Amino acid sequence: MLVGGTIVIGILRTPGDVAAQLPSPALFLGAWIIGGLYALLAAISLAEPGAMVARSGGQYVFVSRGLGRYPGFVVGWSDWLSLCATVALGGMVFTEYVEPLLPALGGRGGATGVAVVLLFGLLLWRGIRIGDLSQQILSAAKALAFGSLIAVCLSVPASAETAAGSGTTGGAAPSGLALATAIVLALQAVIYTYDGWNGPLYFGEETRNPGHGIPRSMVLGVLLVILIYVLVNVAFLRVLGISRMAGDPFVAASVGQQLFGDRGDLVIRLLVLISILSGMNAIVLMAPRVLLAMSRDRLLPAALQTVNRGGTPTVAHWTTIGVVAGFILSGTVNSVLALCAFFFVFNYTLSFVSVFALRRKEPETPRPFRVPGFPFTTGLALLGSLAFLGGSVVSDWSHSWKSMVLLALSYPVYRVLERHQHGTTEDTENSTESF
Repeated sequence: MLVGGTIVIGILRTPGDVAAQLPSPALFLGAWIIGGLYALLAAISLAEPGAMVARSGGQYVFVSRGLGRYPGFVVGWSDWLSLCATVALGGMVFTEYVEPLLPALGGRGGATGVAVVLLFGLLLWRGIRIGDLSQQILSAAKALAFGSLIAVCLSVPASAETAAGSGTTGGAAPSGLALATAIVLALQAVIYTYDGWNGPLYFGEETRNPGHGIPRSMVLGVLLVILIYVLVNVAFLRVLGISRMAGDPFVAASVGQQLFGDRGDLVIRLLVLISILSGMNAIVLMAPRVLLAMSRDRLLPAALQTVNRGGTPTVAHWTTIGVVAGFILSGTVNSVLALCAFFFVFNYTLSFVSVFALRRKEPETPRPFRVPGFPFTTGLALLGSLAFLGGSVVSDWSHSWKSMVLLALSYPVYRVLERHQHGTTEDTENSTESF
């Protein structure tokens, strides 16, 4: 789940942006290593409450337990919307990349994207076992594809720039304040590319021995992703050099063209399609479990608690599929994702705070896994989130202020839902007593 949900198409596109900010191989690779270490700190921090609570539903379950129902509600609904928008974007990008291979689909982008989402809906509706099997197959295919690309890149002669060692920079290297700004902007892009390391948290109660399985999968999964990302970027540097990578909107396509000529487009398209399918499979499994957890806590209608024999929360599942299809057909997915970018970082900030809150509120609760180096490790992850939250506000104010307005509006929505659910519960109890 972690590998499939993390390695999508960001690693194929983002290196060009990072190289433009940091046109030095050492700084460039350093940014990917630092971003990976941040993801590792975040993973080991949230593995503690994930293993302790061991409920399906992602970060919502322990934020609501540590900080209260309203913070949990904010994390839950924004996380679910973000996941839906991400699946919708995957369906749209999949269509863009498959159309040249299947010209008959030309001009039917929306319908094709919805069809792909519906196929995932039907497949994963059967249950968690088929979802697990499909995720293992797709993630293994993805790892094999990336491993093959890395091997080919490292086996060919290095680019003239890399071989000569003269291209240590692809342009004027920043210094002073400009360097600090460039590092922050580069790390923002890198950390978004690492996003997905929290995948195992959505399946707490469906994991065998969650006290051991969740921390193990998160730590080993992040280490594997770091290894793949660093090797991919070393391979790209070897083939193109930092100067050709800088500013390239799709570095992987340039690498494919360099390695395979005219066939490079087909090779990279297949890699993108495999990556997207694996990511969509993972997120379609994750998203309904947020609604399920919120419904169990009486923040959403009770119907969302319906689970079939295969372990799929059916009403939540088809609600998710319906919203994803709506995003694709309405063309609003990019707007939703832009607004949710703020919430991604905000949710992580609340999640790290909840680790401290649970240590204070429930010091005696058994913790199968405890954060190594606490409170310093979790404190560093929290400081990183606060820094990137500030960076998101500064660098994308046009969307950040709208996200903050939505955050403020979430409180009256929460109060209405609370009042409605409380009233429904009282009516049910009264009719039971009368009976």
